[in-house]
Amino acid sequence: MHETPSDARATAALYRRVALSLVPLLLLCYVVAMIDRLNVGYAKLQFMADLHFDEAVFGMAAGSLYVGYILFEVPSNLMLERAGLRLTLLRIMSLWGVFAMAMAFAANRWGFYATRFMIGAAEAGFFPGVLFYLTLWFPSGWRARITSLFAIGVPVSGVIAAPASSWIMTHMAGVADLRGWQWLFLIEGAPAVGLGVIAYFLLPDRPAAARFLSADEKARIERDLEDDDDAETACGTFAQALRSPRTYVLALVYFAFYATQSILLLWVPTLLRNAGVRDLGEIGWRTSLIFVSGAVGMAAIGWSSDRTQERRWHLMSCGIVASASLFLLPLAARSPNGTSLCLIAASVTIFAFLALFWTVPTAVFGKGARAGGIALVSSIGASGSALSPAFIGWTQVLTGSLFGAIAVLAFVFLSSMAALYVYAPAPAKASGPKAAAFLEPVSPARGGKDG
Repeated sequence: MHETPSDARATAALYRRVALSLVPLLLLCYVVAMIDRLNVGYAKLQFMADLHFDEAVFGMAAGSLYVGYILFEVPSNLMLERAGLRLTLLRIMSLWGVFAMAMAFAANRWGFYATRFMIGAAEAGFFPGVLFYLTLWFPSGWRARITSLFAIGVPVSGVIAAPASSWIMTHMAGVADLRGWQWLFLIEGAPAVGLGVIAYFLLPDRPAAARFLSADEKARIERDLEDDDDAETACGTFAQALRSPRTYVLALVYFAFYATQSILLLWVPTLLRNAGVRDLGEIGWRTSLIFVSGAVGMAAIGWSSDRTQERRWHLMSCGIVASASLFLLPLAARSPNGTSLCLIAASVTIFAFLALFWTVPTAVFGKGARAGGIALVSSIGASGSALSPAFIGWTQVLTGSLFGAIAVLAFVFLSSMAALYVYAPAPAKASGPKAAAFLEPVSPARGGKDG
């Protein structure tokens, strides 16, 4: 049954209003979460000397966050199904904010390892939990764009973290006898606690609890979601997801992505300094430019993929270009501008890959498998961020260069594109409908399914 033009406009208006009611606060929470992950990359420019750490110690500390994340991610998402998002975000954000601030008082390597682990354990379930939450509100034809709006928090956090961290470390040093890097953790960790409380009061758990929706609008969303659930999926229950090889192939692709993304999240300031940029302010604005480019590229590539309803080649092209950009870094090793250009290309394609990737698992997993299935793919993938920082740090200590480890990770990411070719959805037929704009609905015909 096809909608009339007036019905389609009403539906589009409904989902735009839902997006405007939910996504801005969720995006803000994600930006704060990512800043609390990114800031250790800036803080290391000072604390490495203060605490007599080397790159291997930093790599272990950076990766230990993801050990906690992996251990608690699936249980957290399964609990979210019962407790709801409001209580889950209150727990997650309050705890990670406290542990992020505690980083300021980690006086040795074991303190850094422990606090980073606790941040990861506290934050576990946030990203996959929000992805699952969005499936409770938006049918498949909307999820790619909504996921892109949420995932854009990664590059946006880099835009904010770079100048803010540089300013705090430069201007707060010595205040109350604390080092600049200590103030960095204190100031940037505090907002998470407040946002957890705000989210508890402002975000409804499900459409049925939303005060901004009428009874007819709630019923419309439920009907649209039921139509999605009637569609055949590869994994209808979590038990089926656990048995499906497709789940683990997707997880391995996400592992390769996560391992590569760590280069951008943790080593951009170091790469710029090694290229000859000494001023913290210049490192800040160059890093901001890299992440601004990533945000713009994510939006543009996501729009292109939604407009054509093509996923496979958009994803693979992002992986290939990102890998090539990282392979080229050694050629620009002594050039700040050359290094910045390589990192801009990597930023655009890696962050676009993040948003587009999740159109595949959310289509593969049915209603009964989504919470656990999304968390399982995410947690296995997150092990890439647990291992790659330690690998990069260890390789740098052993060889005196970051580039060998970066090349290995780029090769792993490039190799994973073969698996992605098999499991990403094929292009829609030429006759299929195209989305006219980023927040316009996709027709429920063939092009309407994200996966």
